[in-house]
Amino acid sequence: MYFKHFRMRIKKDIDSCRTCIYRQMLFGDLDDFEYKLINKARTERFYRKGEVIKNQGEKVDSFLYLRKGLVKLFKTDKRGKEKILSINKPGDFVNLLNIFSKTNYKYSIEAIEDTLVCDVDLEVLEHVICTNGDFAMRVLNRMSKISDEIIENRFEQAQKQLKGRVATILLFFADDIYHSLKFDLPITRREIGELISMTTENTIRTFSEFKRDKLINIKTKTIIILDKERLKIIAKSG
Repeated sequence: MYFKHFRMRIKKDIDSCRTCIYRQMLFGDLDDFEYKLINKARTERFYRKGEVIKNQGEKVDSFLYLRKGLVKLFKTDKRGKEKILSINKPGDFVNLLNIFSKTNYKYSIEAIEDTLVCDVDLEVLEHVICTNGDFAMRVLNRMSKISDEIIENRFEQAQKQLKGRVATILLFFADDIYHSLKFDLPITRREIGELISMTTENTIRTFSEFKRDKLINIKTKTIIILDKERLKIIAKSG
């Protein structure tokens, strides 16, 4: 397996897990001793846009959650061709579904914006899970929710026509990622096509049709949503 090179930097953005804005999403049931264990086993790692966080084939030995930035998960086939699988935003637990597999990553993780990741030693996390039933239940519930969301999103996407899929991904970036009607696309048209199961040609054509119909304006990578309500109708109707 070919590994990409990366330059990770250690940062100290927060002093303790207790001060993390995402604490309640998973770590809300820990006592003082457990917080100290997790905090001691935690490393904040900063990656520049384009740097690889984990390579496909690497051993899963830590729990990752995204504090700032944006990452993509992608898989590389035997010919070296990459296919994007998903995009993760701040607050997402990037590898939660894989941490108990005790095997290797089936995909790679790459920063598509400057990104800050908290990396928690897996052995320490497993210890806390074994000794704290409430925390273990929270982890299981979170894993179940993530799995349900993946299934639901895949099902909904499969039901949509081409325009509905592109409208949905544009609204995802506008509402869930950037919280703005104007944003720079962090991935290429080809990657967008892979993400929503469309060819590059159909993706580019649909973008052009949306521009022609004055739903959006495009300036290189910058997208400006001109008619969000019509875009929502297209996304909903498929």
